[in-house]
Amino acid sequence: MATERLSMRKTREILRLKWALGRSHREVARSLGVSSGVVGSTVLRARAAGLDWPQVQALADHALEARLYGRPEAAGQRQRPQPDCAYLHAERRKPGVTLELLHLEYLEQHPDGYRYTRFCDLYRDWLTRRGLSMRQVHRAGEKCFVDYAGQKPRLIDPATGEVREVELFVAVLGASNYTYAEVTRTQQVPDWIASHQRAFAYFGGVTGAVVPDQLKSGVTVPCRYEPGLQRTYEEFAQHYGTVILPARPGKSRDKAKVEVGVQVAERWILARLRHESFVSLGALNARIAELREDLNGRRMRVYQASRRELFERLDRPALRALPAEPFVYGEWKTARVNIDYHVELHRHYYSVPFPLVHEVVDARLTATTVELFHRGQRVAAHLRDDTPGRHTTDPAHMPKAHQRHLEWTPSRLTEWASRIGPQTQALVAAILADRPHPEQGYRSCLGLMRLGRRYGESRLEAACARALRVGARSYRHVDSILTHGLEQVPLPEAPALGRRPAPLHEHLRGRAYYQDPPANGDAVVPTSGMSAP
Repeated sequence: MATERLSMRKTREILRLKWALGRSHREVARSLGVSSGVVGSTVLRARAAGLDWPQVQALADHALEARLYGRPEAAGQRQRPQPDCAYLHAERRKPGVTLELLHLEYLEQHPDGYRYTRFCDLYRDWLTRRGLSMRQVHRAGEKCFVDYAGQKPRLIDPATGEVREVELFVAVLGASNYTYAEVTRTQQVPDWIASHQRAFAYFGGVTGAVVPDQLKSGVTVPCRYEPGLQRTYEEFAQHYGTVILPARPGKSRDKAKVEVGVQVAERWILARLRHESFVSLGALNARIAELREDLNGRRMRVYQASRRELFERLDRPALRALPAEPFVYGEWKTARVNIDYHVELHRHYYSVPFPLVHEVVDARLTATTVELFHRGQRVAAHLRDDTPGRHTTDPAHMPKAHQRHLEWTPSRLTEWASRIGPQTQALVAAILADRPHPEQGYRSCLGLMRLGRRYGESRLEAACARALRVGARSYRHVDSILTHGLEQVPLPEAPALGRRPAPLHEHLRGRAYYQDPPANGDAVVPTSGMSAP
């Protein structure tokens, strides 16, 4: 079965850790949850493609993928399936089970597997390496071990007297055992990242690697072999130019420094606070800062020096400089673009370029901004707005037709009409005022604009004047006037105040029709049109 291809984000991180930070294959593999072979093959592919780190940074995801995987890999030599030595060891404990029997079962599953002699050698090699402990050598400035203490300090609510537990964060440098400790309200990602920032600020520099436990705030997919880092935590490591090397689950020896550091902090900080009460996080941290300085100044019997002395001698000169800009905490989310080219984040809607409809994008939300990424490229940025149900739209993200519709406003329509003439301007203002909402009159005004292009501006001005005189307030009236050429007919007299004139019509009988007949008996013949009074 074909191996699943790495994502471009993880491929970039492999190349960054190898070429920019100079980390070993093993360290990169542990940090990203991949095998050392994957790290090596990725680097070989990049070198074969003639790439270096500046070029990788400049390439988009699809371009980098084409450079690395444009051609299919040459088929390598087939490896024989390895026996599961842990399974063999467990099965051998059962009565009557021998290595020869297990080898026969192995060949039934893998006919092309190892022969019996090699099979036994592999098992015995694994057995000799089982259960060994490695003495770790901690180089100056190389690693910072972080963890939370099992014992939890307490705060007292001054209003209710309720006792609340808080978390004790501990960070220890590998070479000098220099210790940082503080309390936070939770172990959630914002507190976890902020504690790292304050620890590095306390140390005055950054270590080459950070070794945490596989807690949820740092590792989203706990695994012995392929842990998945939390996205913001990984971004934090990139900002500080370091690498995250999660310890294996249940293997406290991977972070023995901080395990001992937590024990020391519990004994020399928390135990000394057992008779003291605190009502605020700030007061508790201020007291812990005093005890922390005392702890780092205590002379250690084994080293015949204090933690602070070892720090000044070993770790401080080897630490990397802090970044010039502080890390801005951002929350990452995945969202799908809706048909209206907006994505929903915390019940608010943000626009992206309309060609990305139905695509999946990554969103990074800070306290003030929202950034949207598609395949590693930023496609939109907005000011954050937590108003539920509202939309934040960049007009540049809209299709051309939507942009043109958005550009029309009452002021722009009125400005266009004023360039035609005062009658056109008056009619446009009357149309907009006559509608319950101005936007309802946009189409009528746009229709007048089309009539101006068809019949000319002078005829449109005359037609608008006639429409105003007869009280018309629509595009259809003006269109009828221009179609029949009525704008050239002289306008009727202005009506008297408070009275509208009756229109002239050939079927009107006139006032004389209703008068009494004359005395001589002559009939009155009605005339066409209205008779004179």
